Amino acid sequence: MPTFEKTPGWLDWYAGPSTPRFRLPEGAVDAHCHVFGPGDEFPFAPERKYTPCDASKDQLFALRDHLGFARNVVVQATCHGADNSAMVDALRASGGRARGVATVRPAVTDAELAELHEAGVRGVRFNFVKRLVDAVPTDALQQVVERIAPLGWHVVIYFEAPDLAALRDFFLSVPVPLVVDHMGRPDVTKDPHGPEFEAFLDLLRAKPDTWCKVTCPERLTVTGPPALDGEQEAYRDVVPFARRVVEEFPDRVLWGTDWPHPNLESHMPDDGLLVDVVPHIAPTEKLQRKLLVDNPMRLYWPDAS
Repeated sequence: MPTFEKTPGWLDWYAGPSTPRFRLPEGAVDAHCHVFGPGDEFPFAPERKYTPCDASKDQLFALRDHLGFARNVVVQATCHGADNSAMVDALRASGGRARGVATVRPAVTDAELAELHEAGVRGVRFNFVKRLVDAVPTDALQQVVERIAPLGWHVVIYFEAPDLAALRDFFLSVPVPLVVDHMGRPDVTKDPHGPEFEAFLDLLRAKPDTWCKVTCPERLTVTGPPALDGEQEAYRDVVPFARRVVEEFPDRVLWGTDWPHPNLESHMPDDGLLVDVVPHIAPTEKLQRKLLVDNPMRLYWPDAS
């Protein structure tokens, strides 16, 4: 069996998360989370940029139930490369309560795509964050899109705000729906009404089949995590950005925990307190239901009654 040593400084996920004060609407979907390994069962990719802790499907499902979610969307982690086995295993074990976003290469076969679809995969992810990939994957994305379009899948893109200007025209040319991870990683020390974030919102306006995950305040924040009493002084620098997106594009926003929170350096969030941020970015019951239930169900379970 392979053995793996975690990347030095790797923060393990938060054990014993609190119970959220905010009660999730019935049928809520955690639309962005991962599984890592376990490494002795699902080895990590040789080309990976990091080696994480183990974070199994059983631990993910336990968190789902503790927080009050009904379903998950499990996104393939870069540490597993294009071997989607761990993610697919989680989908198959979920009893229909999970969908997946895979990583595939242009050489993927039709039979492999059909198997992924049958397991519950509904999208593919491409990472444009330069510190996490060896090359910008524009050519691979173009080739893969031709293969997935007949399946009705979408493309999830992960990039950082300074790189949007160079990528914008390419993103607009993609002929399938896009889902942007983590609001395109804005610099939250800047004005949420300033030109940089306005450029991101213009991408959503220009391509009406683009969705946005208003996720990862713990990844974007400068002001820091919640106080121990859970009062909402946490992530106050991120909230105005997320709220702008939710209020302007209420039918194209998604939310997820990002558990088990890969590559964090400052702090590991309590997932219960992360859920308590939701009513600050989606302040009405109608917006909360769209964000947590209606939108992810429409994108990932369109045939559900």
